[in-house]
Amino acid sequence: MTNKLFTPRFIFITTAILVAAISRVFPHINNFTPIAAMALFGGVYFSDKRLAFIVPLVAMIVSDVILEFTSGWGFHNTIVYVYVAFILTSAIGLLVRKNTNVQTVLGASVLSSLLFFIITNFGVWAASGGVGGASGLATTYILGVPFFAPTLLGDLFFNSILFGTFYLAQRRIPALIK
Repeated sequence: MTNKLFTPRFIFITTAILVAAISRVFPHINNFTPIAAMALFGGVYFSDKRLAFIVPLVAMIVSDVILEFTSGWGFHNTIVYVYVAFILTSAIGLLVRKNTNVQTVLGASVLSSLLFFIITNFGVWAASGGVGGASGLATTYILGVPFFAPTLLGDLFFNSILFGTFYLAQRRIPALIK
């Protein structure tokens, strides 16, 4: 009897996400991280929709715990907004999975970056008590603009790595194909 969960495909996808998550603990440019890429990749490639959310989320939590213990940067007052954006990015992956190609992954990467920007900057404003009302929220978004470029570039870079590596691996290892 074979285990249907621990297939070569599952192990490869899970390992790729864990490696991406662990890369967060190494020095990097602010906001140039694999966060959205982990969620999008898992959403697209895990056959079980539950795993598409659970595995990337567990990897994210593990890397946040490591970051908390090593630098104090793992958990913060806006972490819930980061996780909401992360979960929604996994859902975007579920939408892309039926038509995964360079264009849809590129579009999903940009959408994920925008979603992250909107949700996390709203979180910064909300965590400040909503100071300044709508004007304060607008100011928060304006002040967040310089952080968008590294977020977008990081998402594009890490999605290229994850999706590209998996594509090439599937060509050489037939067991990775669904």
